[in-house]
Amino acid sequence: MPQTLPFTKGHGTGNDFVIVPDPDGALDLTNDQVAALCDRRFGIGGDGILRVVRSAALPEGVATPDAEWFMDYRNADGSKAEMCGNGIRVFVRYLIDAGLASLAEGERLPIGTRNGTLAVTRSELGLEVDLGRFRIDETETLVRARGLGVALPGLGVDVGNPHVVVALPSDERLDALDLTVQPVLDPAPAAGANVEFVVPADPLVTAGVGGIRMRVFERGVGETLSCGTGVAAAALAVRHWAGRAAPDRWTVDVPGGTLGVRVVPDVDGPHVLLSGPATLVFSGEVALA
Repeated sequence: MPQTLPFTKGHGTGNDFVIVPDPDGALDLTNDQVAALCDRRFGIGGDGILRVVRSAALPEGVATPDAEWFMDYRNADGSKAEMCGNGIRVFVRYLIDAGLASLAEGERLPIGTRNGTLAVTRSELGLEVDLGRFRIDETETLVRARGLGVALPGLGVDVGNPHVVVALPSDERLDALDLTVQPVLDPAPAAGANVEFVVPADPLVTAGVGGIRMRVFERGVGETLSCGTGVAAAALAVRHWAGRAAPDRWTVDVPGGTLGVRVVPDVDGPHVLLSGPATLVFSGEVALA
């Protein structure tokens, strides 16, 4: 008899996930099982898996002792990823709705990830996660994509996972991209990278808030309606290009909705924060292949 697996489906601005409760760390999903669950025709469908596991149930070196809960995020192809900005908000929404954690206004809920422990708070857009410090890599990476016409330079941005951001001059150029085909990076990062294509708003800044529009190709997934860390990376890239007068607050429009980005000072240097909605859609059980 195949194992029956309880699950919940959730999304953050259309970036959707299969949430699997495993508080005691009993599950060991293979890449093929993850891919089957995320298959949109033969499975539940999702851009990735969020396994909900207590940090204490994980081996030393993976466990995060300063957070009770660990978000074991897997891409739709089964590969492991360091972090997921939309996923962590959906993860926290699940914990709250399932009665596994609470988060009052003004409180911080620590969540363990492969990029360390990150804090989530409530915000006017829903939930906000402090992604921590970020790094801009000005080493030029050429990006080729179907519909792009010519290779364009991309800016490397690390927000706990790797991104390459490409600026485009118009919405028409952004809409013309065919992201059913993976963009090619030269030089190719050893661990791959998510690739974001952005168009600055006109005007770029309104009432002290910057604005951009973005599409993204996620490694291990393909084009998604949204990518939380990609949204943060895209805002950071445009802020970098805009120079010292650039604002620290941004709104980013993606095909699945709108997310907010803030850059704030901290004791160890500037941090980037991502805010937006997190929605649970339905729950059920599925036979695990």
